[in-house]
This record gives sequence, structure tokens and C-alpha cells, in this order.
Amino acid sequence: MNNNFGTKFDGKFNRKPDNSNINPIPKFPLGKVIRIVLFLLILGIISGGSFYNVSEQENAVVTMFGKVLRTDTAGLYFKIPFIQKVRKVDITTHGTGIGYTISTEGQNISDPGNGIMITSDFNLLDIDFYLEYRVSDPVAYLYNSDQPEEILKNIALSSVRSVVADFSVDEAMTTAKGQIQSEVKEDMLRELNEQNIGLTVVNITVQDSEPPTDAIKQAFKAVETAKQGADTARNNALAYQNEQLPSAEANADKIVQNAEAQKASRIAEAEGQVVRFNEMYEQYSLYPYITKKRMFYETMEEVLPRLKVIITDGSTQTMLPLDSFQ
Repeated sequence: MNNNFGTKFDGKFNRKPDNSNINPIPKFPLGKVIRIVLFLLILGIISGGSFYNVSEQENAVVTMFGKVLRTDTAGLYFKIPFIQKVRKVDITTHGTGIGYTISTEGQNISDPGNGIMITSDFNLLDIDFYLEYRVSDPVAYLYNSDQPEEILKNIALSSVRSVVADFSVDEAMTTAKGQIQSEVKEDMLRELNEQNIGLTVVNITVQDSEPPTDAIKQAFKAVETAKQGADTARNNALAYQNEQLPSAEANADKIVQNAEAQKASRIAEAEGQVVRFNEMYEQYSLYPYITKKRMFYETMEEVLPRLKVIITDGSTQTMLPLDSFQ
């Protein structure tokens, strides 16, 4: 028998609850729940590995089965999970020392093995460079060499040694630093273009240059002192030259003027003697014998002024001196 309160009685008038009007709780198999959870987990993993972000300081190289598909710049991209792979490359400018190393604390540590160069005048010089570089080709950087940075350092050392060897030690330490930097950069760019390792030189600068040992430093100081002394002596000599040169030029002008005057006087005297000789020659032409005798006697008076003159015809026995007539 049933009543309206959801209770029924059995034949012995015992009450039992009537559950026929209550909705039963659904039951799910455990295996189905596990499959749903795994599906959702795999879907999340796939979705998370399909998208990747590239920052402004990076390039991304996408490959599939070992073949390069593309190079991505900054942005959000999609790739096929588990099939396509992405490798990101930092394209910002980096720096390293040539001839010295930079510690983790930022201190410069000397590297004599790579910093000491030989110059064109066969002197040793400890010269340090700071090299700035960046990735120019991400694909070549990743796949054309195993250690592109090491190759870059070796190229830098080779270029530095080759260029420094063309300059004297004085030039490398003073006036030729800018030219050395320019030639090293040009040589490195040419070599990097041939090697194609995906790196390029941004800038290279000379940090420091000095003799490698204390003994050589003292020798250089002595050379510099001698050069300063030579410069001082040269300046003093130039000052003395500037002081004496005007006086010497004045004396030279005076000598030239005297010589010109003497020349004019000698020429006038010679011309007068020519005129006199011509006149005498005219007289000689008229009376040659008498003129010849006169010229003879006058010449003898000039040549032998202190001799006594005695005139004889060669047959006269008595010689009469002519002193009283003088």
C-alpha cells in the first residue's frame, strides 16, 4: 500500500522508504575520466609549444627535419609542434678584449701571450684592443661553424699583428693609433666576409699601448729623454740660425758690393791701360827705335832702381859715372 508521503508498507505492516520518485546520481567509469584528463593535458602541451615569441634583441631560426625554413624577427609566431624547431640568436652588440681578458667583476686582466706585438723597427709592444661585434647572419652563425666567437678572436689577433708590424713603435704608441684601428677593422671585415661565420665587426679601438717589461720601459723613457734633448738642441740651433742669418746675409751683401766695386775699378783701370797702350803703340809706330829704347830704360829704372847706370859705346877706355846727373 502506498501513501502520499513516499512510504510503503509490506505485508507485515513494516515501513520502508520509497525512492522511486528521487533522481539517481550518475556514475562515470574511471578510465573515461583519465582519458579526458590526459587529452586536456596533451592539448595544453601542444598549444603551449606551438607559439613562440621573438624579442627585439633576437632573431629566431626555424628548421624542419634539419632544413632551415625561415628567420623570424621580433613578434609572435606559430610552429608545428615536435616537427619544427626554433633556435633564438642574440643580435645585440657584444664586446671582448684583445690582448687582455675581462673578469666577471669587470676588471681587465693582462694577456701577454696575445697582447705583445712586434713593430716594423723590431721592437716589442704590449698593445690592447677592445672589439665590439654582433651577429649579422643568424643562419651562418648557427650552422657554418662550431665556435664562431673563437674564430672571430683568432681573426682579430691575426689582423692586429699584421697591421702593427707595419708601424714603428713610436707611431704605434702615439700618432698612428687611429690609422691602426681603421686598418685592423678593414682587414677583419674582409676576412669575416670570406669565412662567412655570421659575425661582423662594429668597432675596434686601441685601449692601451706600452713597452712589455720594466727594462724596456726604462729604455723607452731614456729614448724619450734623448728625443726631448734633441728637440731642445734643434730649437736652440734654429734660434741661433735665425739670429745669425740676417747678420751673415748683410756681410754677404757687403762683400758682394765690395767685389762689384772692385770689379768696376779693375775694369776701368784695364780700359785705361788699354788706351795708354794704344797711344804708346801709335808713338812706337812713328819712332819705333827711340820708343823701344825709352821703354827699355824706363823699365830698367823700375826694375833696378838702386843700380848705377853707366853709358858706354863699348870702346871707351874711361867710364864716367852718371850720379851727378841724377
